[in-house]
Amino acid sequence: MPKIKNLPKHEQPREKLIEKGAENLRDAELMAILLRTGIKGKDVMKVSKEILSKYPKKKLLALDYDGISKVKGIGPGKACLLLAAFELTKRALEVEDNNLPTINSAKDAMAQLQELRTAKKEHFVVLYLNARNQLIQKETVSIGTLDSSLVHPREVFKPAIDCLASSIIIAHNHPSGELEASHADIEITKRLIEVGKVVGIKLVDHIIITGSKFVCVSI
Repeated sequence: MPKIKNLPKHEQPREKLIEKGAENLRDAELMAILLRTGIKGKDVMKVSKEILSKYPKKKLLALDYDGISKVKGIGPGKACLLLAAFELTKRALEVEDNNLPTINSAKDAMAQLQELRTAKKEHFVVLYLNARNQLIQKETVSIGTLDSSLVHPREVFKPAIDCLASSIIIAHNHPSGELEASHADIEITKRLIEVGKVVGIKLVDHIIITGSKFVCVSI
């Protein structure tokens, strides 16, 4: 098989893409453009074909950094490039893990917090979301009277860091039925917003829940 540089210019993947459009390239040619270079003793086209032979496209899309960087011919730099390209593709096509609920509003969040409507004590719960607003983890941080000593930022954000969350939604119930945010509610919200800015994890919303209603804390 001739190396890419030895192919006629119009048959080289990049030039072919420019002339004919990406839709007219074979899978291995598209992969070769992303990889850019081969490895010692193997042209990039050969590496591309070997990767696609071992990993069907859907399986490639499912690999994380650790998985894809172990593929022969893909080092750290190429792994990051491929993962970025795959993620953009999945977002453009709205590809989601069907096992993970998507939360785009307070109403969506409420579907995951129904148990707080009937709880007899105050529960402070955190929903951890990935970059596609999918729920990846849910934690009850405290049970009892809501104050700053019970809801410490490290208890809120440590799970977020551990599960690589991009954002969080916090929620707690008012068993009394009072829907208005208390001074403590507002202060905790402000504190967590500021800590979130420091660690790079956005606090999207703070929801207060009673038996039949809910409201978002305004800051």
